[in-house]
This record gives sequence, structure tokens and C-alpha cells, in this order.
Amino acid sequence: MERVVGTVVRGLRCPIINQGDQIEDIVVDSVLKAAEVEGYAIQDRDIVTVTESIVARAQGNYATIDHIAADVRAKFGEDTIGVIFPILSRNRFAICLRGIAKGAKKIVLMLSYPSDEVGNHLVDLDLLDEKGVNPWTDVLTEEQFRHYFGYNKHPFTGVDYIDYYKSLIEEYGVECEVIFSNNPKTILDYTKNVLTCDIHSRHRTKRLLKANGGENIYSLDNILAAPIDGSGFNEAYGLLGSNKATEESVKLFPRNCQPVVDQIQHMLLEKTGKHVEVMIYGDGAFKDPVGQIWELADPVVSPAFTAGLNGTPNEIKLKYLADNNFAELRGEELKQAISQFIDQKDADLVGAMEAQGTTPRRLTDLIGSLSDLTSGSGDKGTPIIYIQGYFDNYTK
Repeated sequence: MERVVGTVVRGLRCPIINQGDQIEDIVVDSVLKAAEVEGYAIQDRDIVTVTESIVARAQGNYATIDHIAADVRAKFGEDTIGVIFPILSRNRFAICLRGIAKGAKKIVLMLSYPSDEVGNHLVDLDLLDEKGVNPWTDVLTEEQFRHYFGYNKHPFTGVDYIDYYKSLIEEYGVECEVIFSNNPKTILDYTKNVLTCDIHSRHRTKRLLKANGGENIYSLDNILAAPIDGSGFNEAYGLLGSNKATEESVKLFPRNCQPVVDQIQHMLLEKTGKHVEVMIYGDGAFKDPVGQIWELADPVVSPAFTAGLNGTPNEIKLKYLADNNFAELRGEELKQAISQFIDQKDADLVGAMEAQGTTPRRLTDLIGSLSDLTSGSGDKGTPIIYIQGYFDNYTK
């Protein structure tokens, strides 16, 4: 019988992961159990994705605000620190900010506006137009910002992040000045010692600061890039990708992930005889149409994946073929013509008219988004995603 289902995505439940657990064994056992209970067969080129969170939990990759404070103090000493371009997040940045503040004497907090890097808004863009404020040229003090825009709470969290972040800093008796600018060079009028907290634009920000008189310039991936007093760490990403664990600690992005995915793939091959692709995923890359927030607070979508997930899709737009190449055909004749075209398609369709409108993103970014949307961030309890038929096409 002809197949009538293409890609199938399943969220798999597994035990609650704790420090010291053997994550590879748990993932493989969960995949095999799910296939047995749900009655489906594991096939070649199926995909297993594992959320970064449970990998980091198993690794015990945690750090406290005291560890963060010690690293900040070692890098900046008694100097005033410019903390610039943080995202507005209780989960992602608030605990990091507490650690930064605990290691500082004075902080100048510079926020981008109207929104942070991932789309959390401090002020509505239309209100900027109404007030005649240009976010690309105008530098605002806290008093000026309040004069123009008043007090605004985040629509999802109900938090005024200006007050909230300032209170976290002042909690430790640290003097805090808040300014608003989208130009990284602005902070150099206040201090030459800067911790830039942006994620995906951090390399450019550091380059501009160093080229314009910045003296002591670090980014979040430089904080806890090595262990402090036995803490967790991440040599590649430091505090980037961390999440709140408790009121006093963060869970860091997982380390040394490639051996994890390679071992899971090897174990599944041994147990099933099938070559399954494996990746660890963090935030996907999609935008909320109402809140305007990008789900992209991790430094990368996937810190590790098996070789079969390299590259980008090489797909043809079916509706283009139906409307153009084979517009005169119908029914079975149309189906056969399209199937033959797909079977004979070039190995690289970049620039081909038949591929226009297909998604030119990396496979890992697409699969990471699919996985992140499936697992969610709440109480679904499915940190392992099993994907079948992803590499199928119309001819299969």
C-alpha cells in the first residue's frame, strides 16, 4: 500500500535526569522503549534529538552567583563595569546579573531599545515615532526614558525590566546607572571596562569597543569559560546559553557534546542495525507573531550533531512544478512527471527556479526548531524527540 504520511515527530518521555546519570544509556533506552510500546519500527535516517538541558543536568554543569562574581572580580577588579545589551529575561539573564553585580563596585547598565536582541520590547516602536525619538542616534538617560515612555511592563511576564534589573544590582549595595543606546561605543563615554552581554552580535560589539578605546573588554562567553573553585563551565560559550537553576545558581550550556551524540548513534546501530542521526538542540529559531520574540537565546541551535545532519535541504517546490513545468498535466500523469523530476534533480539546486521558496536554512537549525516546538519549555516531559520521514520526499 502507498504511504500517505510523510514526516512524523514524537516527543518521548524519559526519567527525570540528575547529575551523574548516564545520558547516552537513558536516551537509547527511552527510544527503544517508545518504539516497542507505540508499535513503530526504527528506520535508517530517523533522527533522535535531545534537549541541551538534560545533557547539562547529567553533566552537572552548574555554577553559583558566587562563582560568577569571582570571575567578574578577577577580570574587572575595582573598575566601573559597563554591562551592555543584555536580553530581558528572568530565566536567561537575571541570575547572571546578580552574579555580575556581586563582583562589581559600580555598574553602568546600557539597554538597547525599543527591544533587546531577541525581541523583548521595552517600548513600542510606534511610540518612538510619536515622541520623535530615534533609537539609532539618541542616547537616553533613565530619567529621559521615563519622561518619554513612562513605566511599561513586559506583556508576557508583567515585569518592568528596567526597575527589575536595577534592583538586582542595587541589592548588593552596588551603584547602578541605567542608560539606553543601540550604539556600543556609547558605553565608552562612561567606562572603558565593558562586559557585553549580546549573544549573536557579540563579536562585532567587542571589535567596535576595542577599536574605539575600550581597554578591558569581555563578553558573556568569557565568563566561566574555565572552572572557578570547582564550578561548572563552558570553554566555548561561558555563560551564554545558561538558564536559571535556583535563585542562587545557573545551569550552563552542556560541554563536550560530540562524544554524546556519536555514542548514542553507535549504541542504536548496535542494538537495532539502523543508522540513526542524533543531535543535541537548544533554542530553535522562530518568531512569535504577537510578542515579537525570537526563540534564539542560546548561542547556537545545536552544539553537536552526527555527520548526516550536515548541510541544507536540497528540495524542489512542488507547486512550482505543478504550475509551470507540468501545468498541462493532471492526476496520475502529473504525479509521475513530478516524481521523475524529483528523482533526477541536481545534487545542488541553489539558484534553480524550481527550488525558489524552499527554506535555505541549515538542517540542524530546521530540525532544532521542530524539536524545540515539540518539546516546549514547560511540563510536557518530553526532552527527547524522535523524527521519522524527515528526509523523505514525494517519491518515497
